[in-house]
Amino acid sequence: MIPILIAEGAIVHHTELPMPAILYGVIAMILFLALGAVTWSYRDVSNRNPKRTQRAGH
Repeated sequence: MIPILIAEGAIVHHTELPMPAILYGVIAMILFLALGAVTWSYRDVSNRNPKRTQRAGH
């Protein structure tokens, strides 16, 4: 009985993705690059504050 249902497609539900699979990887790469750019833009922010660098004393 089960092989007949599988052959008819009654058990197997196939859903299509809303976009091609490669686009998920492209979107993830764009997102990681954008987050990396934001992280990179905040490098050495603490060294730009003169009071903070003078207070360290070493």
